[in-house]
Amino acid sequence: MMSEPSLSVPPTSPSERNLIQQVIRALRQAPATALVGLLIVGVYVVAAVFAPWIAPYGEYEVVSDIPFAPWSEANLLGTDQLGRDFLTRIVYGARNSIGIAFVTTLLAFAIGGFFGIMAAALRGWVDQVFSRFVDAVMSIPDLIFTLLLLAIFGSSVLNLILIIAILDSTRIFRISRASAMNVVTLDYVEASTARGEGLYWRIVHEILPNILPILISEFGMRFCFVFLVIAALSFLGVGLQPPMAEWGSMVRDNAVLINSGDITPLIPASAIALLTVGVNFVADWLLSKSSGLSNED
Repeated sequence: MMSEPSLSVPPTSPSERNLIQQVIRALRQAPATALVGLLIVGVYVVAAVFAPWIAPYGEYEVVSDIPFAPWSEANLLGTDQLGRDFLTRIVYGARNSIGIAFVTTLLAFAIGGFFGIMAAALRGWVDQVFSRFVDAVMSIPDLIFTLLLLAIFGSSVLNLILIIAILDSTRIFRISRASAMNVVTLDYVEASTARGEGLYWRIVHEILPNILPILISEFGMRFCFVFLVIAALSFLGVGLQPPMAEWGSMVRDNAVLINSGDITPLIPASAIALLTVGVNFVADWLLSKSSGLSNED
């Protein structure tokens, strides 16, 4: 009688086990603020990823004929001005706000990091052209420039992502350029140039690995900035447009409830503040580790 083949789990490689051990060790040595920040960020990420399964209703579903219905068993946080479940809108707001802010920040780092490293690696007139262009863009206040561009091109999601990413990439350019400038003058980078290594090889193997911790720690802070900008624009009515759920617009649309003593509009505002605090806790921890200021033995 033939036995059924057993399903075997492929063994993990030594490098994977080493990475897992390093992560566990880092978490054990992390300060309490970092653990709290990781917990907050984890809860938000779960809510954003699993929003369709967590939310009791659909994002655009009208569940009550009564606008601003009070809290009840059917609607735990009441309804908004159109009779949509407020808790559902909060959950989907996490997906929209966090997802769009994350994509925008990634794009900003891709643009700013690429040109910043290229300016530091090439130097000369290339560095001067890039740097002076960035200085000119940064001389214009961000909010005014963003509102102007949104008024010209429209407030679609794609335009919002591109405009904020391009403007924010100027900050990433200066950070990545300054960090790369400290690396390109080191002996081992100049030795790779003397060996005849190409620009691509020097960037990938010498420059980028040495500035990557700084960029990763900066990512959290820039994410908070982008996240708050999107919320502010939505509050002003030029960010994410209805019927998409977004925490900034939810504060604006339900602000009238404050006059009657209802704290419902403060819930999305508190969600914005709590996520910002959590991400900053994690970013501060990563920054301390990358700069060697942690308390590890």
